Amino acid sequence: MAKARARKREGAGSLTWLQGLACGALAALAPSMAFLAGMLLAPGLLALAFDREPGKPVARAVILFALAACVTPLRAAWDSGQGLDSAVAQLTDPRVIGTVWSAAGAGWLLTQLAPVAIALALEAASMARASRLRAERDKLAEEWGLETPTDQ
Repeated sequence: MAKARARKREGAGSLTWLQGLACGALAALAPSMAFLAGMLLAPGLLALAFDREPGKPVARAVILFALAACVTPLRAAWDSGQGLDSAVAQLTDPRVIGTVWSAAGAGWLLTQLAPVAIALALEAASMARASRLRAERDKLAEEWGLETPTDQ
């Protein structure tokens, strides 16, 4: 069991190394695109730094939502020549940064509200089932001529 965990940790280190290598290659080959992506994904990077849960679920949601909103600005910067001026033009547009950061905020909000909503739905389903079972119990007690137990 310990060997399997050690191998899993080794694989995670290799993945981190490869991700760092890919980020370095992006920064070397297309620095303006790396700068734009880094600035647009800043909320996701902060979530990645502060998320202490195993698997980093909050950071993954924030980054996923922000990446979905980053496609259009990154493509626009790519199509306009990949220069630093086009990256800065995208960053200075309040609609671009507002959209991407709002999407990241929506990802964070989803991670905070989804557990509460699921708990409420499960509690409502549990109460409805308990009510149906009590009604069935009372019906059977009446049919069999038994005394109906009082609920607490």
